[in-house]
Amino acid sequence: MPFAPAPPAHAPLSRGTAYAVFVGLVLIWGLNWPIMKMVVQLMPPIWFVVVRLALGALCLFGFLAATGRLAKPTKADWPVIWSVSIMQMGLFMMLTTIGLQFIPAGRSAILAYTSPLWVLPAAILLFGEKLTRWRALGMAAGLAGLVVLLNPASIDWSDRHQLIGNGLLLIGAMLWAAAILHTRRHRWHLSPLQLAPIQMAVLIVPLGLVAWSVEGPFHADWNWQLIWMVLYNGPLATAFAFWASVSLQRALPSSTISLSYLAVPSWGLIASTLWLGEALPPSLILGGVLIFLGVAAIALGDARRRQI
Repeated sequence: MPFAPAPPAHAPLSRGTAYAVFVGLVLIWGLNWPIMKMVVQLMPPIWFVVVRLALGALCLFGFLAATGRLAKPTKADWPVIWSVSIMQMGLFMMLTTIGLQFIPAGRSAILAYTSPLWVLPAAILLFGEKLTRWRALGMAAGLAGLVVLLNPASIDWSDRHQLIGNGLLLIGAMLWAAAILHTRRHRWHLSPLQLAPIQMAVLIVPLGLVAWSVEGPFHADWNWQLIWMVLYNGPLATAFAFWASVSLQRALPSSTISLSYLAVPSWGLIASTLWLGEALPPSLILGGVLIFLGVAAIALGDARRRQI
């Protein structure tokens, strides 16, 4: 598959098309939390991540080739290729998928989307960003939500699996936050969409070796249910979702996207409750609401700061 010099970017999506794509993206990502919960009962989690990345990379390489946007990365692109590949795609996906084995899918979705709460203090400490009133309120609300979610009344602290699951989801969110910090300050040569299949592809062999050493040779309890769930994750929840998220960043205001992404864990929580029959204890509802309000306040504060 030959590489060509990077062609000019295509025109952004129209506003109407962008909102339609956004609804599809939220539905696909939110619904994927209960789907992933079912997949890890039938396939080892690290092997599942390898399969998901391989299918996603294949679909995106094909899409870029068909649209004339397949291009060879420059030397300046490789730092962000490695940071997103290792922290966001590799470690985040691996840790959250492993954590899903031990805690409910709805709770997992909420914890995974706490990454903006970790971006803020790191940006203040490392890059001297200002702690505005909105940001302070958002961080306080988000951390209060985590306290509610992780208090002794909502977790069986004698259950080692619960501790592992919650811990892995939080560590994954922090690693995603680190990748966000780098992508914000990276000077892009190729677009995130053009780099995405390369970021996925470079993980396949090393992550496959990790899976082999931890989970043994590839194995799965194949049936039609697992087949459609894997196909849902590769082309839709990975390839389409990444294309959609990149396209929406060009077509809609960043504040709109940041606030609207809160619908993903909300829909994931609802879908997990309806599909898997997961419980909705008061601590999960209150903690989730506080975290959503915290992320929303941070997004609003960032939007107001950009308008000044």
